[in-house]
Amino acid sequence: MTAAGGDVSVVTIGLISDTHGLVRPDVFTALAGVDFILHAGDVGEGVLAELGALAPVSAVYGNTDPPGLPGLSQEIVRQVNGVSIHVSHGHEVGSPTPAKLLARYPQDVLVYGHTHRQLVTRADGRLVVNPGAAGARRFDLRPSVARLTVSPAGVAVEIVELGA
Repeated sequence: MTAAGGDVSVVTIGLISDTHGLVRPDVFTALAGVDFILHAGDVGEGVLAELGALAPVSAVYGNTDPPGLPGLSQEIVRQVNGVSIHVSHGHEVGSPTPAKLLARYPQDVLVYGHTHRQLVTRADGRLVVNPGAAGARRFDLRPSVARLTVSPAGVAVEIVELGA
């Protein structure tokens, strides 16, 4: 994997969740140049094909995704430059919190959705990220995605708010 600048030691990952069938046009700007995209569930019809025009996409089922929707799995576990990443929707732990996810999954970075609320927190050298909801605006929360960067300097994440 290479980043836009060609440095094989830097990988940028687009994080998205809760699209519910809607890919906002500004998602393409927010995630431009990512090496691949991880979708944390509640995907909806047609979303993976649209995002696939930007970068390779892997996605998990959310609680609103119909059984058998192509291209979705229960969880994703990836190694990127020695950093382990876990993606799930979060609903499998009830009402997801960083503490519940950290107790259930051993990976270095945990990505989830479900709550529609942006969250970035570090605990015991691990990172928990909810990129927020990228679909239709709900709960008076601003739509967003995230960019996760894995480099020799460590793991960094940036929440990118989308237009209203």
